Formats: sequence, structure tokens, C-alpha cells
Amino acid sequence: MKHAALLTCALTLMAGLSSAPLLAAGDAEAGGKLFSKTCGGCHSIGANARGGFGPELNGIIGRPAGTTTDYQYSDAMKNSGVVWTREKLAAYIEAPKKVVSGTRMIFWGISDPEKIENLLAYLETFQPH
Repeated sequence: MKHAALLTCALTLMAGLSSAPLLAAGDAEAGGKLFSKTCGGCHSIGANARGGFGPELNGIIGRPAGTTTDYQYSDAMKNSGVVWTREKLAAYIEAPKKVVSGTRMIFWGISDPEKIENLLAYLETFQPH
């Protein structure tokens, strides 16, 4: 009986651990709504995206910071050496000036991890395939 309880407990724990990445993936639809409200005033994304008050964000994940050709980046961003991984973007969305000190981006950050994951899921839908 002890073995059955232990096995049940272990299987439950493993099921919970294996579903964790699914939870961390974020909700792209919710991220799109948040992008429109929070980021869309300065950034564009999608087929007709181009730089404006901020750079366009197509293919942002994996791209070196400060490298799109249609936006004038700050020296801090151009010289940051940052490559926009998912983790680096999450940190930047949370606190931009902690990731790139001297960035011109005027943004207070988002502290809610779920909202950050949703934004990242949305941005991932605009990655080249």
C-alpha cells in the first residue's frame, strides 16, 4: 500500500512538472491585446511594421539589440551587446533600464510575470519560420 501511495505521489509530481512549460508559454491572444494597449503606441509588428517612435519588433527574438535599419537607436542600445533571447526580453519588459542602462525607451516596465509571458507569446508569433 505504501508503494502505491508513493508511486501515485511521484506520478502526480511528474505530471505537474511536465505541464509547467505549457503554463509558461503564455497566451498570444492576451499578449496581442496587451501589446496594442501598452506597446503599440511606439512599436509596430506584423506585415507592414516599420520603425516609428520605437523599432519594429518582427523577429525580435534572437536579434541583436539596435540592429534594425529603419530606426535610430540610442548609443546605449547599439553598444549594449544584448541579443534578444526570450529571457532577456522578459527582463527588459520588466525593467528596461536595468537591462540597457541609458536606453531612450520611456517605459516603466511590467511586473506581472503572466503579462510578460503573454507579450512574449505574442511576439513569438512574428518570428520567421
